[in-house]
Amino acid sequence: MINTAHHHNHFRRLICLFFIISLTTSINLITPTQFLTGNQTLLSAGEQFELGFFTPGNTNNYYIGIWYKQIDLQTFVWVANRDKPLRNSPGILKISSDDNNLVLTDSTGKTLWSSNLSINGNPVAELLDNGNFILRQSNDEDPENYLWQSFDHPTDTMLPGMKLGWDAKSGLNRYITSWKSIDDPSTGDYSFKLDINGFPEIYLTKKQRIDYRSGPWNGLRFSGVPEMTSNSPFTFLFVMNQDEVFYSFDLSNTSVYSRLIIRHWGALQRWTWISTTSDWNLFWYAPKDQCDDYRECGVYGICDTNASPVCKCLKGFVPRNLQAWNLRDGSDGCVRVGDLDCGSDGFLILHNVKLPESGTAFVDMNMNLNECGVFCKRNCSCMGYSNANITGGGTGCVIWAADLYDMRQYAAAEGGQDFYLRVPQGDLEQQGAVGSEDDSGKTEKIIKIAGFTGGIGILLVGLAIFLLWRKRKSRNAQSNILGNRGPKERSQDFLLNTPTIPSIREHSGENGEEEFDLPLIDLSTIVISTNNFSDANKLGQGGFGCVYKGILTEGEEIAVKRLSKSSGQGIEEFKNEVKLIARLQHRNLVRLLGCCVEMEEKMLIYEYMENKSLDSFLFNKDKGSLLDWQRRFKIICGIARGLLYLHQDSRFRIIHRDLKASNILLDKEMNPKISDFGMARIFGADQTEANTKRVVGTYGYMSPEYAMDGLFSVKSDVFSFGVLVLEIVSGKKNRGFYQTNNQLNLLSYAWKLYREGRGIEVMDSAAGESFSGSEVMRCIQVGLLCVQEHAEDRPNMSTVVLMLSSDCASVPQPKHPGYCLGRRPVENDSSSSKQDESCTVNQVTVTVIDGR
Repeated sequence: MINTAHHHNHFRRLICLFFIISLTTSINLITPTQFLTGNQTLLSAGEQFELGFFTPGNTNNYYIGIWYKQIDLQTFVWVANRDKPLRNSPGILKISSDDNNLVLTDSTGKTLWSSNLSINGNPVAELLDNGNFILRQSNDEDPENYLWQSFDHPTDTMLPGMKLGWDAKSGLNRYITSWKSIDDPSTGDYSFKLDINGFPEIYLTKKQRIDYRSGPWNGLRFSGVPEMTSNSPFTFLFVMNQDEVFYSFDLSNTSVYSRLIIRHWGALQRWTWISTTSDWNLFWYAPKDQCDDYRECGVYGICDTNASPVCKCLKGFVPRNLQAWNLRDGSDGCVRVGDLDCGSDGFLILHNVKLPESGTAFVDMNMNLNECGVFCKRNCSCMGYSNANITGGGTGCVIWAADLYDMRQYAAAEGGQDFYLRVPQGDLEQQGAVGSEDDSGKTEKIIKIAGFTGGIGILLVGLAIFLLWRKRKSRNAQSNILGNRGPKERSQDFLLNTPTIPSIREHSGENGEEEFDLPLIDLSTIVISTNNFSDANKLGQGGFGCVYKGILTEGEEIAVKRLSKSSGQGIEEFKNEVKLIARLQHRNLVRLLGCCVEMEEKMLIYEYMENKSLDSFLFNKDKGSLLDWQRRFKIICGIARGLLYLHQDSRFRIIHRDLKASNILLDKEMNPKISDFGMARIFGADQTEANTKRVVGTYGYMSPEYAMDGLFSVKSDVFSFGVLVLEIVSGKKNRGFYQTNNQLNLLSYAWKLYREGRGIEVMDSAAGESFSGSEVMRCIQVGLLCVQEHAEDRPNMSTVVLMLSSDCASVPQPKHPGYCLGRRPVENDSSSSKQDESCTVNQVTVTVIDGR
């Protein structure tokens, strides 16, 4: 909350800044006799870029920065003194008379930033039309002779023509680093940096921890960025020689603006300016899904977002930690089953894959692919090989002699390239094998393999009989824990008596049959892990039942959602949640690890979220202060990206229908994950809305058209998201869309303050005093746009993500928010104990789920 005195000071400061801007003049060169002061800017010759002093957000810090001149939404692309701001007043940017350096001094003459060179002659500083700020000799405009240039010292933005990488002459390794926050350009936690070792590739890191890698350059693109196609508006350049290793991009249309930026929350984004809409368009971003997470499937694992589970072991390997693997945690990776034999090994072709981590790979550009294969086969430590360049039929050779990490499978039309994996002769298949042994001796080997396999088969049958006996004995013992049950109840089994969970293909329009692939976890395992569902293990409770924390024998933590017999979520909703979430793979969606339907129990097993649900912090006076503004903004953006994935980026368009604070779970780093898909619905490719006569949802989150007419669409989810945004900003719960005792609900309250120009007062004081006023106001404005009364006025989630992701994207003015007419049904004695409430409006039954 900002006090009145602060408002007055901020207003006076805005007047002063306006006065300064109104007196601003422009120059085109900085010379030993021409300085740049607070009321001046440096313009490029074609007036494409501008350099000058600026103050970000609600601060008294001044910086020298570069921004686009022709774009009204001030967009900064470079900052000189990012870690040494000027306090309270601008300084002077000049060429020092002492050593001819370009220096920034404060009002006392103290140097805060310098080009730090030893320069002779008569230098001048100039801003070029590509955004490069240079220092050169006054009589020499040759780019090869620049004394210093800002392109060699980027901040958070990469512009066309800028090089990302290493220069042997200067010893520079150029990379971009995020701002600390939206209003603080100091060096942040995230960097995007080219690793020049081995087969070079670029890494996105947070404080030296790798979050994402691009894959190595293969002549057309980075092997992990299939969007880098020849028909895009960009031209990409990658150079690797003894003098330099760098990546650069350019635009074929010089009238288009584009930039690659790393955000303070860790997103890598490519933006293009659309002149027709006068707005920035998000062209590409990373990481975008679970398989973009670094080493998601561990060593010798390969990730595929079109599969379930996403992690699979390479041919000849099995999971290292089978229990964790079955629970959808592939980080432990895989181990080889059989031994390699250097003399007889062959190579299995993996098509359309992101090449393994390549920092230790060996590269020889003079070898062809056949020579590469021969070289790899002779080298017993070689794990696989590939072409270094896939253009022109393929050239060059890359060999991996270390463990293989971070591979990814793409669909045939998406990207990737061929990789040749070393496997024992016994693992080679008839098709796709390279380098297999001659036909001589094959018959003998087949006979040996058949005999060996037969013996193993007999042993496995015996082992299976023994395990089945042990399992039934365990279930009989377990009945004593769960209470005495009759023979009929004890004999219930998920595989025999539970209706088969329908294949998701019947909803997606895909052809063919598909087995549903989700681990079935024994009831006995769940009982033991939750200490027989003890109250000490209970994490929460809602209309569906209870959620318990469990710890498996190997220490794996899980969350068990146990549906009560009186739950509104019956077998159909249960099956719906299983079949939906098992196929959804996104960092902002909770991960389903398995399920259990046994002895009248229906349970879902999820990854454990250390910080439980968002509402446990947001609406708790003692915990609200743990959610500072940076965490709240990160949560808002994460929920938006997860919802965008459901609506647009997943293989199926999914409407959640019950988005609320209690269905947002927080992991140990407070990253949000959308949960509870029991009420979700799949839409066809061309379907935009649907009707239902049974409306299920939560008071305060349902859109008017859904609550009143049973009409739901992506826009009804957008409405729920808008309510959630306003709750996160304010720390207040939206109690409903009705009004009692003339008290305004949250939407009315936020709308009233916004219309009166006091929107910042919506901000929760528990979020602390360190926040960006413009960022808070943008979230409030986005929230109000999402809760507009008419569905067609609300933005879709791609627009929402754009407005939240870009501090310079234009945000339209919202219209009146929507309300659901009528009051909550009066509870009588007979219904007051129920967790769900129902009423009928317009022949539509409304069932309200009581959240946790």
